Amino acid sequence: MRSDQATPRVVGASQVADLDAARLLDVASALTMVLTLPRSAADHVDALVVVSGQGEEWRLTHAIRSWEANPGLRHLLVANGNPDEQTYVPITLVYLRGLGLRRLDGVSIQAEPAPNTGLQAAWIVAQTRAHHIGSLALTVSPYHLVRVFLTVLKALGGQRLPLIPVPVAVPPDAPIPETGATAYDLVPGEVVRILTYQDRGWVATPAELRAYLAWLWRHPILRDALI
Repeated sequence: MRSDQATPRVVGASQVADLDAARLLDVASALTMVLTLPRSAADHVDALVVVSGQGEEWRLTHAIRSWEANPGLRHLLVANGNPDEQTYVPITLVYLRGLGLRRLDGVSIQAEPAPNTGLQAAWIVAQTRAHHIGSLALTVSPYHLVRVFLTVLKALGGQRLPLIPVPVAVPPDAPIPETGATAYDLVPGEVVRILTYQDRGWVATPAELRAYLAWLWRHPILRDALI
């Protein structure tokens, strides 16, 4: 099984400088188009998804607050993390209740550890099919969100399902618990991973993303969000 450890989390400027300018532009376009989707559309989805990892408890607390504040959400999907991380904590209902979770009906937790984003995405897609979920809001830290978005989109395998990004509100200079690096430090590594994983067929390509976003912008969930 593939692993997110195929490329380092923190890379130097020289490793980015050697990348093809046209491909860097593709990543910049993906970042812009995904992160500027209207977050208000997340108020109308079936399920809220949170991808855990890197010791970032704020991902979970952000998702739990949204879940508790929006009774219209029918499902909360919590993807497990990587047990090889020093800050890994098993995701259980007891743990989530300690973070403020009160509404338990509709909560699904990935039972097995997920050493990489691909396994998290595969579980998320399996849950949408098992529970007949028609739309998702995806919450994760901003520096990581676009790669998760592209990974879930690839895992959907052409299935058309509204996927709305909801970046966690966290300062970009906040140290990430697992590495002590900041979001500023981690963005270059995410860019390298996106390009590397596109070559390996693990994340959506620029053409796949463009076709998906063209479809999504015609979907009622976005049209209603703009009213």
